[in-house]
Amino acid sequence: MNPVEIIAAKRDGKELSNDEIFYFVKGFTNGDIPDYQMSAFLMAVVFKSMTPRETAALTIAMLESGERVVFDPLNKLYVDKHSSGGIGDKVSIVLAPMVAACGLKVPMLSGRGLGHTGGTLDKLESIPGYRTDLSMHEFKEGVDKVGCVISGQTPEIAPADRKMYALRDVTATVESIPLICGSILSKKFAAGPNSIVFDVKCGNGAFMKTTEQAYQLGRSLADICKAMNKGAAFLITDMNQPLGIAAGNALEIDECVEALNGKGPADLMEITYALGERMLALGGVAAGDKAVELMKKAIADGSALGKFFEMVEYQKGKIDLMAARKPLAPAKRVFEAAANRDGFVQAVDTYRLGRLVIEMGGGRTRVGETIDLSVGFKIFKRIGDYVKTGDAIFEIHSSGKPSEDYLKHEFLECCTISDNPSKSLPLIIERG
Repeated sequence: MNPVEIIAAKRDGKELSNDEIFYFVKGFTNGDIPDYQMSAFLMAVVFKSMTPRETAALTIAMLESGERVVFDPLNKLYVDKHSSGGIGDKVSIVLAPMVAACGLKVPMLSGRGLGHTGGTLDKLESIPGYRTDLSMHEFKEGVDKVGCVISGQTPEIAPADRKMYALRDVTATVESIPLICGSILSKKFAAGPNSIVFDVKCGNGAFMKTTEQAYQLGRSLADICKAMNKGAAFLITDMNQPLGIAAGNALEIDECVEALNGKGPADLMEITYALGERMLALGGVAAGDKAVELMKKAIADGSALGKFFEMVEYQKGKIDLMAARKPLAPAKRVFEAAANRDGFVQAVDTYRLGRLVIEMGGGRTRVGETIDLSVGFKIFKRIGDYVKTGDAIFEIHSSGKPSEDYLKHEFLECCTISDNPSKSLPLIIERG
């Protein structure tokens, strides 16, 4: 087979055979097909998409490029969760230990920052010593021993996805449903869960801008799971404003600790409980109000926080600062951006806020770039809130670059204030 002919076929909108897809993925993984040809292939998929059959073939090819963790396929307790990403989305870090405290086993392989969104691994690496590079043996042992593990891909797990994921981040090929499905499911299945719950976000701060796009992704993910005899459910959730108050790596871990201490922002906890309910239902533990009661009890009695600390210590992280509820990585400069007029918050440019965190050093513009874990922001006003001139809308945590005046201006430009009241979408838009 000829890689150029495969690229050209997809560029022209033709449907690729399973053999062609397996050949291309295997060749790229082995190093026979170079980055520039995979970049061209990825862009062709972005423009011409893939059929469900092609997407399933891509997922299987990526999954079979490496080894898998194997748990008991008949044990429903092994349940994972995945989010399509957004600003301030720290749900996994609260959710995994909380449902583990309720009896589930959560084998969670997560990623780094992708596009304008932060990555769960980057956030967890704000914790001193926390290892995100567990071996397959350590990963499996941790899930069975602790009840939850959040780690990164090892060289053995879906190496095709790891290489493609890094390339997509720097070639503007993130927003493609077939590529997103292949990336998510190849590493999710490799980690061994028997069910997965998906949080598919939509809005200006998400990869899926409309409810229709988000539903298409959620339905595609669930259908592929079911075709592979895995349980699945999905929620469509709003990302037209940041989730919670904090955005930025260390700031988000600080907020997760507060949430596990029972002080989480209402929007963060609403989505966390809704996803947890679906996980507990798929795991056969409890459903509906009973599941929510179990999770709230785990927060109230400290078992969820205890499970989080147990996971952190298993992965060699230090819990001292978090146990004392002290900031993990204080920024060099902290200042507010205040409203310059009275009115109602009508809209928030969540995508731009994510880009500003990257501009401050809190995310990557190229593969392997070092990030500043201390930078980010807190947002104090939600869509529909009334503000007066001088009210703080943002608290900006900066390393000193760009300048304070520039950041104040740019952050305030992300918040539209109007004379007319505005309503936000419900947090949970649809369930599937």
